[in-house]
Amino acid sequence: IPLLFRATVAKLLRSQPAQVVEPKGLLYVQQREFAVTTPKDGIVSGSMFWLLSEQILNFISMSLTNSLLTPSSGSGATCLTHCDGSDTAAEVSLIMSSVKSFSNTTGYGRLEVHLVGGFNDDRQLSQKLTNQLLNKNTKAYKFYFFLLTELNDREEKDIHFPIIYGIAVNVKTAEIFPATFPEKGPDEDLRSARVLTGAALTNIYDAKMEQLHIGPYFWRPFPHVDFWLEQDDEQILQNLSTSPLAEPPHFVSHIRSTLAFLKEHPFPSRSLFPDRKPRIYKKNEEGLWEQVCSDKI
Repeated sequence: IPLLFRATVAKLLRSQPAQVVEPKGLLYVQQREFAVTTPKDGIVSGSMFWLLSEQILNFISMSLTNSLLTPSSGSGATCLTHCDGSDTAAEVSLIMSSVKSFSNTTGYGRLEVHLVGGFNDDRQLSQKLTNQLLNKNTKAYKFYFFLLTELNDREEKDIHFPIIYGIAVNVKTAEIFPATFPEKGPDEDLRSARVLTGAALTNIYDAKMEQLHIGPYFWRPFPHVDFWLEQDDEQILQNLSTSPLAEPPHFVSHIRSTLAFLKEHPFPSRSLFPDRKPRIYKKNEEGLWEQVCSDKI
């Protein structure tokens, strides 16, 4: 892809205002999660299907195009995930394998990779992650465009902020655009608790069954949880964020809610997943997630 074209696409994306996306027809992707689906996904009949994530560090979005099939019959698989640098090599390998599994032919072509996120943070964590992603073996995929680090940076009173905090992918049209949204469920606190306790990247969506699978997740009691819950907002911001000056307004309340959840569930194997089975959700007729019993699956 010509560099000028990449720069033009990145500039257009950066200039777009963030769209507010309501819960109907939404699949929200949190930190260290990914989801893969295709335009044939039918969980929202006659409507659009969204994959979104809202975090401060880098995103990697991959879509598989099959050069041997027409767009209508090819897989058109799209994956969206949030890579935060915890294990970039393993995460990229897992993502690529998951997307390729949707191709029913060996001639699937190369993955098209779209990278969005990061900014010029003081600790240069975004730059480090950007280098990790860009230095991967590119023979298996090609970069369509990227909006990374300094390209996603704005400065205000000598403080750096990201321009885009969240992105959306419409898997029906392959449109990518900045987004924000009021709902981040289901099981927002549970999924956030998993991240805060150091879990690895995981796939949360079964596209063939059109179901969202949450868990089972297990962790040990979070250390000093009572201490952290007693701290004021500034202490939480300074100690539990990688970029305290650039966090969105809801960051502290989100962390507090997650810590309270960890305090309430120190042993999830007992209180949340005693049968060691995932929580399974399907879309109802209104396009909203609804938990289903395992005997109804």
